[in-house]
Amino acid sequence: MDTLVLIQQTGGLKKLLSFAENSTIPDIQKNAAKAITKAAYDPENRKLFHEQEVEKCLVALLGSENDGTKIAASQAISVMCENSGSKEFFNNQGIPQLIQSLRSDSEEVREAAALALANLTTCNTANANAAAEADGIDPLINILSSKRDGAISNAATVLANMAMQEPLRVSIQNHNVMHALISPLHSANTIVQSKAALMVAATACDVEARTELRNSGGLEPLVELLRSKNAEVRRHASWAVMVCANDELMAVELCRLGALDILEEVNLSVSRKNKFSEAAYNKLLNNYLSLKYSLTGYLSSSNIISDGFYDYGQINPGTKLLPLKDLCLQEPSDLRAVLLVNSKSDVSPPPSMEDKSSDIGYGRSISSSSSLRRASKEKTNFHFSTGFGSPTEDKSEPTSGRNTALSKSTTKEKGSRKGRGKREEEKVKEEEEVATAPKLAGEGSPDKEWYPPSDPDFCVYVYEVTKSIFPITNIKEQIEALAKYVAEKMGGKVSKEKLHDFSWELHISELKFQLKSNVIPIGLIKKGIFYHRALLFKALADKIGIGCSLVRGEYGRAWNEVKLMNESRKGLIGALPPPEVYIVDLMFHPGGLMKLRSKEADLYRYL
Repeated sequence: MDTLVLIQQTGGLKKLLSFAENSTIPDIQKNAAKAITKAAYDPENRKLFHEQEVEKCLVALLGSENDGTKIAASQAISVMCENSGSKEFFNNQGIPQLIQSLRSDSEEVREAAALALANLTTCNTANANAAAEADGIDPLINILSSKRDGAISNAATVLANMAMQEPLRVSIQNHNVMHALISPLHSANTIVQSKAALMVAATACDVEARTELRNSGGLEPLVELLRSKNAEVRRHASWAVMVCANDELMAVELCRLGALDILEEVNLSVSRKNKFSEAAYNKLLNNYLSLKYSLTGYLSSSNIISDGFYDYGQINPGTKLLPLKDLCLQEPSDLRAVLLVNSKSDVSPPPSMEDKSSDIGYGRSISSSSSLRRASKEKTNFHFSTGFGSPTEDKSEPTSGRNTALSKSTTKEKGSRKGRGKREEEKVKEEEEVATAPKLAGEGSPDKEWYPPSDPDFCVYVYEVTKSIFPITNIKEQIEALAKYVAEKMGGKVSKEKLHDFSWELHISELKFQLKSNVIPIGLIKKGIFYHRALLFKALADKIGIGCSLVRGEYGRAWNEVKLMNESRKGLIGALPPPEVYIVDLMFHPGGLMKLRSKEADLYRYL
């Protein structure tokens, strides 16, 4: 430091910089840049260099024809940009020249330029924008296929820094970046692995990008990185998995690849777990509720049941939960029935319950939606189009407040109930004839798209609770009304003394036999006990915005917990106590609310 100050005071530093900038001898320029790099590691020296406008000299050296000089100048910029003033200077001068160096034929030049850009764009949105405006995205993505690990990791860092801004992230995604990340994800270099995983976390923020990553084969190597012995690789891989698990399809696929099992193992280790591994584990479960309920036996009020949810029953940790399609295609057995929640109508419905001659089960036939509607009418005597969807349909995230789409939905419903006469019945027959044609032409081909079985009765339930219970303004009255509704649909009130005579097992066995499957849509169950009713209550409550949890107990018990404010405290000013937790009675006294720790609640849950 003292020597540098002495050189500066005697005017030698300015002469040196001028000589380096104007010299025609490459070695002189290269050695001058190297000297600046070594000295600039000291903060005071960086400040001194900045006062002497060393940045102008380095930018000039980037234009050299000599690769060694370009590399040395890039390395000097990498160190000098630790100074905030220098970092700002290179925004207008330097970044375009570095982007140009990314297109060099020399791997070393590209690596050094990428390093400088990585340091310039870290925590600096202006420089990230400048790099994008200089058309830097394309060459940076090309470097991801480089043979030099340093170049790959530096380029991935720059792209990750850019992706923090949504407009730049969209531009990066449009350059087929997910496919370009596959090779770095397979790298044996831990730095490359870490930066590639970080890049996934930064860019896989929407469904299209995640789908591209999955289709490109990027999920498999990403899941394997969770096993890494390197802490940073595990942390960034966990972060990437957490981002990718933001929708149900990806969460299911990641669980199939073993991500949940690996994260569970990692989180058991005090030395290997991290905040991201814990968050990724929870994200996977919260976006794959069927697995979460089977593993943990609990769904919170923020876990919103959507169409396609199924209750397989309790499974042990490490046990694979079969996909719904596989379960539907299995023959009926003595195993516990799988309960399905599905209010979609544009799916393959189960064969009509009245059609005794049909020997075709789920996934092996696709009957028309018109016959589905007719079957629904015969069973419910309610002229209702199963195309009706709930106000919160297809939502995987919690909803707040009441949905305002009710009036539109009910208007649509009223319109669907008009003008159904002989003409429509003739049309139904024609559609059924058309629908039976593919069955004779090898409909069960393996490449045919599969749909989960539909549930017209559950669609009716959604419509009815939306119409009659949703408008109730008092939450307590809503809960009581919904509980009575669920009990009515599941066989009514059952006294404790007659619980053993409630022949629900026979009813479930008949359904399995008639459907030729272990999977039973929840709406078809007309005699249900605790766990049937609790699931139906939760599914309908989620459709109309009533917050409740679903808890699995032992011996076929399950219950719903709701939170209510104490009415006696209503209107008081000041700190209010937390809401009280109640269990909803769906069996013995439908609509009754029991305080969680009360003797009455314990009897309901355990005895």
